Amino acid sequence: MFNRTTTFLMVFNGAICVFFFIRLFFFSHSRTVLNDVVQGILIGFALAFVTAQIFMRIKATKVNGWITMFGCGVPGNGMLLRAAHAQIFLGPINVPQEAMYWTTSGDGAGRTLSGLHDYIMHFPAGGLPPNNAFWSLTMGNAKNRFVANPINRYSVSDRSGLVPNADGSVEIYIQNAAPAGHESNWLPAPSGRFILWLRVYMPGASILDGEYKVPPIVEVK
Repeated sequence: MFNRTTTFLMVFNGAICVFFFIRLFFFSHSRTVLNDVVQGILIGFALAFVTAQIFMRIKATKVNGWITMFGCGVPGNGMLLRAAHAQIFLGPINVPQEAMYWTTSGDGAGRTLSGLHDYIMHFPAGGLPPNNAFWSLTMGNAKNRFVANPINRYSVSDRSGLVPNADGSVEIYIQNAAPAGHESNWLPAPSGRFILWLRVYMPGASILDGEYKVPPIVEVK
């Protein structure tokens, strides 16, 4: 995921590579087997991390604040693409025909998600994620761990009994305190920063074609 930590690590590792290359070609120094081995390990790790980060930023698709990547889990899609997928989607992933994934740590305006604010995710009538199985929206704290809450709810989905509006639209209330009158559509948030994951299993054609756009997370003023 794109955040300050990964950006810092990419710059830091890039600086390591630049330092060793400048030192190697422009400054005389004594070489030993131990030094060369240590430098090779550091340069190899730094180059691998920086390359995966660059490839991730090239291949990732970001719409309405949500980040996804197409081609996840496809056999033979190449080492660099697999490394890029692993940077965003930790753990095992399925091929797109089985599941598609989105994640965000910011709202539609690019501001960091925090339980200090209240948010709404609005799906227009007929605009819920098309699928042939189910979808789910999962909450995690800044370390991507489940958040303890009074109703023990860690995700909402098409199996959660979400109550639609009169016009058929569906709104999910993402906030720390229960929204009065909308508890059925409440996804409890922690008091601090948090991350959201949207997973759609056996996604419809509009998702696989890249036509479906996940609605933004909108802060309630």
